[in-house]
Amino acid sequence: MAEIAIVGGGPSGAMCGEQLARAGNTVHIFDEKLGWEKPCGGGLTYKATQRFPFLLDNPHPKKLIRQVEIIGAENQRVRLDLQQPIVVYSRTVLNGMLRDRASEAGCQIHHSRVQKVDTAPDKPRYCVEGEWSTADFVVLAAGARNSYLPGIRALSKHELEITQGYFVPQTAEEIIIKFLPEFEGYIWSFPRADHLSLGICGSMAAHTSTELKTHLHEFAAKEKFSTENAQFYSHVLPSPQESTLSNRAVMGRNWALCGDAAAWVYPLTGEGLYYAMRSGELLGRALAEGCPEKYAARVRASFSGELEFASRMVRRFYRGSFLGSAVTTRMVQFLRRNAVFRQLMGDLFCGTQDYGTLTQRALDHLGGTLSQFVSSVLNVDGAEAKVPTVRAAD
Repeated sequence: MAEIAIVGGGPSGAMCGEQLARAGNTVHIFDEKLGWEKPCGGGLTYKATQRFPFLLDNPHPKKLIRQVEIIGAENQRVRLDLQQPIVVYSRTVLNGMLRDRASEAGCQIHHSRVQKVDTAPDKPRYCVEGEWSTADFVVLAAGARNSYLPGIRALSKHELEITQGYFVPQTAEEIIIKFLPEFEGYIWSFPRADHLSLGICGSMAAHTSTELKTHLHEFAAKEKFSTENAQFYSHVLPSPQESTLSNRAVMGRNWALCGDAAAWVYPLTGEGLYYAMRSGELLGRALAEGCPEKYAARVRASFSGELEFASRMVRRFYRGSFLGSAVTTRMVQFLRRNAVFRQLMGDLFCGTQDYGTLTQRALDHLGGTLSQFVSSVLNVDGAEAKVPTVRAAD
């Protein structure tokens, strides 16, 4: 048995703690906020529900969504039907459920803030309310901007996103995604069980908080979402570059990072819930097996390569052009005109289509123009893609 201290009781910390406690370790989870909301859609795709079936099989309030409406920068609209639903939770509910699972497994939950961590001794130390304690291992799951380990390079503003949101007392049956001209990010409306999560995310290096709030209010007014009695939230998320994802240290001899603290967020969309849960699970299992050194390789095999690929696409997707118009504008236009492309994008959105086989699927099932479009967005090195010469009827 080992004693593990986990700093942060969100999805990654709770999943890690559950794995460790079930293996018989003594686990302390410290979180100063415990249940709290974030400006987050709260959506979990098929890859998450397939990996963690309890996300669907539980009595907690949630919403199953089977339609997504995408609005382009020039306000063209298209609906996608999803073969597999996206399950949407309030973050208070989701975090509480994961924390309860950790507690039931044997974790000791502390509503306290860890002030400092010292990993220099063989046994790491941590300070809570001025009192120092030791553990055999420390897990840092305290978000993107924690500064517990000074030796770990902090993410620059070029690798961070500002998110702002409201919890609107309305209900709906579809997700809405809105793109903006010359904007690295998007607006969202995610229906939850009894309210909407309305929000916006944008590159911290390219956009200001005031700019985000203005865009969000304009969208809310146009879509008739009232923010008058809605609570406002703001948060910062990692949006890592490829070099950070491939080179940043996520583990030392007596410590490890997981979730947002490790910058494991999908750079194109800001999705982080699945990667938080999965990294917490993988770290917990590696520690429980007494093989912490396997953690990074397992993350690599599971998803970090996918995140690196997405990091190469971000600027091309949001700032690039195709046939004289913005990539996001062309995407919506093509979606409106081509049912096969709508199905492909619907599968990508709900998590049943990965990027590894996306280009080949486009080549096999789409005409020339659409195949060129997909290859153009994915081909971040600028090499010429081999595409059919027959143009799509679009």
